[in-house]
Amino acid sequence: MNIPINKIAVYGKFISPFYRRGSRIVLFFAMLMLLAGMSTELYAQKKLSKKERKQQQKETLASRYFVEGQKYLLLEEYEKAYFYFEKAMEQNPDEPAIHFKLAEMLTRANKLDKALEYAETAVELNPSNKYYHLMIAEIYSKQKKAKEAALVLQGLMENGENTQQYILELASLYLSSNELDKALDALNEAEEHYGVVEQLTAQKQRIYLKKNNLESAVEEGEKLIEAHPGNPQYVLALVEILFNNNKLQSAIQLVEQNMEAYPDQPELQLAAFTLYKEKKELKKAHEFLIRAFANPDLDPETKARTFSEVSQEMRSAPNNELLNRLSEYMEEHHPGSATVQAALGERALMIGEKEKALEYFQSAAAKTPADAQVLQNIISLMFELQKDFGEIEAYTILGVDEFPEKPEFWFFDGTAKLGQKKQEEARASLEQSLALNKGKNRQLEMMSLGQLGDALHYLEEKEAAFEAYDKALEINPNNEHILNNYAYFLSLEKKDLEKAKNMSGKLVKKFPENSTYLDTHAWVLFQLGDYREAKAYMERALNHQEEPNGVMYEHYGDILYKLGDEKEAVLYWKKAEGLEETSRFLSEKIKNKKYYE
Repeated sequence: MNIPINKIAVYGKFISPFYRRGSRIVLFFAMLMLLAGMSTELYAQKKLSKKERKQQQKETLASRYFVEGQKYLLLEEYEKAYFYFEKAMEQNPDEPAIHFKLAEMLTRANKLDKALEYAETAVELNPSNKYYHLMIAEIYSKQKKAKEAALVLQGLMENGENTQQYILELASLYLSSNELDKALDALNEAEEHYGVVEQLTAQKQRIYLKKNNLESAVEEGEKLIEAHPGNPQYVLALVEILFNNNKLQSAIQLVEQNMEAYPDQPELQLAAFTLYKEKKELKKAHEFLIRAFANPDLDPETKARTFSEVSQEMRSAPNNELLNRLSEYMEEHHPGSATVQAALGERALMIGEKEKALEYFQSAAAKTPADAQVLQNIISLMFELQKDFGEIEAYTILGVDEFPEKPEFWFFDGTAKLGQKKQEEARASLEQSLALNKGKNRQLEMMSLGQLGDALHYLEEKEAAFEAYDKALEINPNNEHILNNYAYFLSLEKKDLEKAKNMSGKLVKKFPENSTYLDTHAWVLFQLGDYREAKAYMERALNHQEEPNGVMYEHYGDILYKLGDEKEAVLYWKKAEGLEETSRFLSEKIKNKKYYE
């Protein structure tokens, strides 16, 4: 009985239950047998020479270093792991596993030439270990040496068993090195092993098409269709190949053949629509499109995308009728699809039905708020349709919450807040918009600066406001909103009045019937002391405004007062009383029949 010394503990564990039951005789004989076996083994061992003992010590030390290296490798402390593997190699340079580990680590560090040296040494020391060969193949692949990597894998497959797992990688390497025939051979061999598989067939088709062998590519597609009857995606894949290679009629025949076998597949009907549209047979194409949309099983995303494409086509009565019918199917079958609602909104917007478009977009946002384009459409339409600023702000807040990196939503948010006279909050949002934009979108920068100027002026930071306006006008010197507000605020400050006159004059010349711009220009002229000219422009402003606001009546009264017509002045001041945007001096003017500024 030969039991190695390092097994004593295990053997002891086995016999210990006998001792606990009082069977000391059994334990005694067991110990005798153990010692006898050990003695026989020890005396049987050949006494080691000094050189052999030294070599054994080195191997033991190398083993310890290797274990330490493995430990640090698992901990992803690569420098320490590399250190211990190197120390292990110093002690035992003929151990292939150490060379393999060094090659593995150097490959991770992208030091491929040195890694290859270690991997090749590992193979020399142990040619039968497939993992060492695979390491060489991996290094060659990383070095873009596809041919060399392929040779290594080919060698493994020729000399080993159960190596089918490498066939796909081998095919990929042959493709990389443009060895198309070898790649085809590899893929055919893989197909024998795995059967007809989509990925293999697609690769083979690409190779045949690259070799201008359309017939073989089609045969591969037909094989896939035959292997998966009733699956439209394989039919569509072959249709695409035929279509892209100017085989329109063959593609149509393939689709019709499969529709006859499987009449309820909307994907095939949609393909027929595309093919017949390409053939310029629009009536037949539209029939297939309607059939596809009438099927609730057709993916709503596909419907929405196709609907949007049809919407972009030239507008005509038949096209509008078609879109109306498609819209009905989409609303009936997919009321919960945000994509469908957004597509319907785009179409309504395109034909000028803005209120309806807004409803669709709001419906889409209620289902999925994380769509930047939908939110932007909602906010833009709400501003255009002059919706309540508080209602608009609900969407601008959603926009900055969902897309905090987009400066457009911060601009919208600042504008909505400014409309509610939340100047401090408006300022913060507009400054955030400018910071995120950083001049990338000059139009947005100009608009943000204009709105920021308004906010700053209301906050009594007038110099900062004028500076913002100047920066905005550097980008676009003709922006109407900025020209009007800048000119008006300068007139209130009685500052740079000639500059203000030039700006407001530019506006009234371009928009001679705009009451707001006429009022601003009249007030600039008033501050310059040109009262008669101011009166003429203010009368035009009143004539073009259906319901003049308080400031317009008050301004006209001020002008009349300066022209000496105090009685008429008081009448217009009284008209202004109780209306919005009048000055804090209005009541004093009426009471004392005197102009105050």
